[in-house]
Amino acid sequence: MKVLSKVYTALIFFFLYAPIGVLILFSFNDSKSRVTWHGFTLKWYEELFNNDQLMDALIVTLSVAALTAVFATIIGTVSAVGIHSLGKRMKRVFLTVNNIPMVNPEIVTAVSLLLIFVFVSEATGWFEMGFLTLLLSHITFSIPYVILQVSPKLRQMNAHMYEAALDLGCSPVRAFFKVVLPEIMPGILTGALMAFTLSLDDFVISLFTSGSSAQPLSVVIYSMTRHRVSPEVNALSTILFVTVFVLLLVVNIAQMRDDAKKKAAR
Repeated sequence: MKVLSKVYTALIFFFLYAPIGVLILFSFNDSKSRVTWHGFTLKWYEELFNNDQLMDALIVTLSVAALTAVFATIIGTVSAVGIHSLGKRMKRVFLTVNNIPMVNPEIVTAVSLLLIFVFVSEATGWFEMGFLTLLLSHITFSIPYVILQVSPKLRQMNAHMYEAALDLGCSPVRAFFKVVLPEIMPGILTGALMAFTLSLDDFVISLFTSGSSAQPLSVVIYSMTRHRVSPEVNALSTILFVTVFVLLLVVNIAQMRDDAKKKAAR
């Protein structure tokens, strides 16, 4: 059974990462062919950085992802702390409400956000679809994931530590930053990383809320699929994959070192 479970796990990872491996391989192919290997080259990476359309979309994507990670993490962390301080019944209600956007189909969220933005635009006359609506949309659907990551860390934390800090003369704000925040930091970092990657990955919501002035990579690449997709997209996808992979490694290593320090201190 152990051998079968290992083979099964290996097959799962193979089917998950084999397409990515092929994409990375053909980003170095000296031809536009997606089937035949014609030799090693870096010209697609060079042409990628000379492609203004993809570079503009990349800047929009990374800007939105970074800002989404910052704002969604702040709002999600504060919300998680507020939910944690509620009674059991109200906490269950708020956590259930928090889970709805995560199980809700993206198309429903996208259409709902579009209707809200159109309503506000017609009501005010100055609100236009663009970078701001794209950013607000990404922050909106990322917040529940941050709450989901921070809440378990709050439950694992010893509540008496915060009370002890107050008894020793700390103000509530100082006690939060000195006691609570370091304890839940792994959850905050995980939530920020998840918000960043979710923003990079999103397509459906971005398609409905980006407008024509600020289109992220997912929308631009989708428009390119109507014709032949350039190998420059393979090169760009490779760079994004490696960046996220390295970022994930850094966060995991930092968490492992933090856990090791806490165990050593105990």
